[in-house]
Amino acid sequence: MKIPFTKMHGLGNDFIVLDHTKKKIELSPKKICGLADRNFGIGFDQLLTIEEASSPEADFDYRIFNTDGTEVEHCGNGARCCATYIKEKNLSDSNPIIVKTINRLLSLKINENNDVSVDMGVPEFIPQNIPFIAETKKTLYKKEVEIEGVTTEVEFITLSLGNPHAVIFVEDLANAAVTDIGEALGNHSSFPNGVNVGFAEIRSPNEIGLRVFERGAGETLACGTGACAAVVAGRILNKLGTTVKVTLAGGALEVKWEKGMSVLMTGPTKIVYEGAIEL
Repeated sequence: MKIPFTKMHGLGNDFIVLDHTKKKIELSPKKICGLADRNFGIGFDQLLTIEEASSPEADFDYRIFNTDGTEVEHCGNGARCCATYIKEKNLSDSNPIIVKTINRLLSLKINENNDVSVDMGVPEFIPQNIPFIAETKKTLYKKEVEIEGVTTEVEFITLSLGNPHAVIFVEDLANAAVTDIGEALGNHSSFPNGVNVGFAEIRSPNEIGLRVFERGAGETLACGTGACAAVVAGRILNKLGTTVKVTLAGGALEVKWEKGMSVLMTGPTKIVYEGAIEL
């Protein structure tokens, strides 16, 4: 059986999008892993499906799967691509478009320049809701991780934007140990569901550089929820302003956050090509 797909990216964070609004195709983790293979499949950071809404509050359901086949709670760059796909395929005239993930509703607004703004929701800091195992709620946490037999202490802020994030502030982003620390902290027992680990370098009150080691994917060219988490973390430490340019390897996003309010992320998307593949 051949399935049609659309290859898209948001700042190099790449996806395949499947339209399940008319016919839902069950994809096992094994099949998703095969599709994700960049040599023998299509290759992507995540697979996205757009499905009929399961709630009257939403226009569509939006599901996200990592390259290892696991379903995850949120992807900001994917959400922007989802909005562009819905518009280009004439699936809805709504603007904003409301989509439902496995744990929240997202509002996706297509702007006049075709960039997409996503209302990412209010950040969550209560440990058990991230989830993160801690005796008390703090602003900064410290954990020991082992890297090549050497124990290192890592200081970070943790929060959830529908998916868990740990943000580490660094002086030298280019030489940060993203893979080593990302893997070690990402698999730490304090994070029952794992965690996306961001490394942020503050360049001014209105700009940061960012690299993110994502659960189930490794370091990607861009991470929308990671960009939002980094700005929130910087705002909590009173190091950043309300509107921040987040520069990633794949390009830049704009993130706005007033404390206590929803986070707003804006950035571009691109349809790369369309095709069909045998399952």
